[in-house]
Amino acid sequence: MTPDDDPTAENPLIEGLERLPVRPTSLVIFGGLGDLSKRKLLPALYNLAHEGALPERFHLVGTSRSPMSDAEFREDAAQAIRQFSRREPDETVLDALLAEVRWVAGTFDDPETYSRIAEVLADFDERAGALSLNRAFYLSTAPDFFPVIVEQLGGHGLNRCADDRAGDVRIVIEKPFGTTLASAEALNRTVLGVFDERQVFRIDHYLGKETVQNMLAFRFSNRMFEPVWNRDHIQSVQITAGEDIGIGSRAGYYDGAGALRDLVQNHMMQLLCLLAMEPPIDLSADEVRNEKVKVLKAIRPPLPEEIDGMSVRGQYAAGQSSGDEVAGYLEEEGVPADSTTETYAALRLHVQNWRWSGVPFYLRTGKRLARKVTEIAVTLKPVPHMAFGGFDPGHAPLSANVLVFTMQPNEGVSLSLGAKIPGTRMKIRPVQMDFQYGTSFVSQSPEAYERLIMDAMRGDATLFTRNDEAEAQWRIMDPIVSRWEDSDAALPQYEAGSQGPAEAETLLRDGDRWRRV
Repeated sequence: MTPDDDPTAENPLIEGLERLPVRPTSLVIFGGLGDLSKRKLLPALYNLAHEGALPERFHLVGTSRSPMSDAEFREDAAQAIRQFSRREPDETVLDALLAEVRWVAGTFDDPETYSRIAEVLADFDERAGALSLNRAFYLSTAPDFFPVIVEQLGGHGLNRCADDRAGDVRIVIEKPFGTTLASAEALNRTVLGVFDERQVFRIDHYLGKETVQNMLAFRFSNRMFEPVWNRDHIQSVQITAGEDIGIGSRAGYYDGAGALRDLVQNHMMQLLCLLAMEPPIDLSADEVRNEKVKVLKAIRPPLPEEIDGMSVRGQYAAGQSSGDEVAGYLEEEGVPADSTTETYAALRLHVQNWRWSGVPFYLRTGKRLARKVTEIAVTLKPVPHMAFGGFDPGHAPLSANVLVFTMQPNEGVSLSLGAKIPGTRMKIRPVQMDFQYGTSFVSQSPEAYERLIMDAMRGDATLFTRNDEAEAQWRIMDPIVSRWEDSDAALPQYEAGSQGPAEAETLLRDGDRWRRV
């Protein structure tokens, strides 16, 4: 029996680097009590501790300008975990996780802050004795501080371990990684002037979601789909990230970013890459990311004269959401009355390689749409000959098969098929074959940050963005950003609670239709 025949044989492609151990680690969170840390990072660390996934020796250090004691940080961190953890905290586990936390108060541009961080880490190292400790720095701050922190870490020698022991140093950088191609390139030069690429983990939390990772398993562990995964059988691909909420209290950030920078340039381009990439030889970080970069290089950056024909933007106006009257974007608190920031962005892209040539990839995202949904819909071409038409000339045409990966709100995969309706006549209608995480697995899905924090400490960069990958994404988006910023054309408006601006229909080709959100 060959490995292909044996269902119990190991598949090196799927096994990846899961077996890498997590070495004892000291983790420093810059912005240790910011919104991201409270809502995501600290609860993720607790849940990893609850499951016994953290190394036996794990140290947590928080830092920001807020003056407080270690005990005060411990209490604030415990309160954040109690409020935002996906499970009710076990106080014994919580106490053990936070027993020796440290707080370092100081501004990110003050050298003394880094001297105190170095002293705390040296104390942890000394207490570990002969055991070597890894170090991880998590930049959970405003993007303006990224280069400042990186340069200070390098200036204080914190980019390398303090002695000859075998510990590694890693840095995790939150999004957005740059706001233009030039700024991303400049940030890469700064980061790679201090750290080696193998030490850098540019995080995109979408890649930590179970359904996103399941795309790798779905594509590369099921032989039945590979024969149709190409231009001969697929009509179009639609990637949607819709939200039913407005910008809330994020006007300060959002009005300077917009929908294209906030979601399309990073999250949605990553989803496109995972769907369109060629099979890697294994799931090691470089092999996966090599294939993703090939996809990005196959998407030609649009010329200025092409942008209006392949992109649409919009801004939500007043309307109804979940039965309530809501304000338009320009009436939101903190938004300038003359803002031209888009809250909706839609693109038509083409991956110009042998597998995908001619297949349109539609990407759209928007605030204040009809409902919250993140999904990828792969529409297959219709059957070449409709033999059933003669049985019932009056019935509607048979719908094409559609394979849908849903990331939120209900994680799962569904496939629409044509099936005969019971009765004496040959009448066909679409039916759904569904796989839902909530009903197929007993265990609760971990939060994305749990997987990503663990991978960063493990040194597995498969689900993180490489430097050339980040720049390739910006190379595609940069012309669109520039065109939209320079345009004096009126920004299309769409009613809150709707499907988005009517102008988005102009992007569709060959009978394609937007799926309803």
